[in-house]
Amino acid sequence: MNLAKYIDHTLLKPQAAREDIEKLCREARQYGFFSVCVNPYWVPFCKDQLKGSDVKVCTVIGFPLGANTTETKVFEAKDALKNGADELDMVINLGAVKSADWDTVLQDIKAVRAAGENFTLKVIIETSVLTQEEKVKACELCAQAGADFVKTSTGFTGGGATAEDVRLMRAHVPANMQVKASGGVRTREDFDAMVAAGATRIGASAGVKIIEEK
Repeated sequence: MNLAKYIDHTLLKPQAAREDIEKLCREARQYGFFSVCVNPYWVPFCKDQLKGSDVKVCTVIGFPLGANTTETKVFEAKDALKNGADELDMVINLGAVKSADWDTVLQDIKAVRAAGENFTLKVIIETSVLTQEEKVKACELCAQAGADFVKTSTGFTGGGATAEDVRLMRAHVPANMQVKASGGVRTREDFDAMVAAGATRIGASAGVKIIEEK
């Protein structure tokens, strides 16, 4: 298994400075991570830093609350794609999920899916604030809307990925959809548990530590 190709090397702290993002890109090249995951402002800079490598640029949409209007998320998505993003991790409309307003949830994801072509769309369902039933329904709507992945967490709500949630998500999306575990994956043991549960991508700020751990 090529561990590095499972990892989106992530830095989403709002106070991250240029030198921090530069270091992120340097490490991504060195270790061969699948992508760097950064806030939208940094997409053009990362695209330039990673020129000539196969490391993708991933960014976040409607982050971290998911409470933006659909129109705002679509604008963000189009802007990010124009700036060179390869992958978009959007936050589901959590308020609509908690209100069981399933049509709003579905249309929100569909609209971002339609924002461009040839990009990977991951939908963050924020498992730590959902019931089991809401997690299942969210996964079903992500599949219906044409997302490529469901993703556990933003890492901003105090709860992160669990193997149990990854297993649940894997069981409720089609075989051609993937699951990304993110939030609190800090060790090789965490990484192995998520992969064993069915995750095919790991979002982690501790990617270097995970790779170097024996």
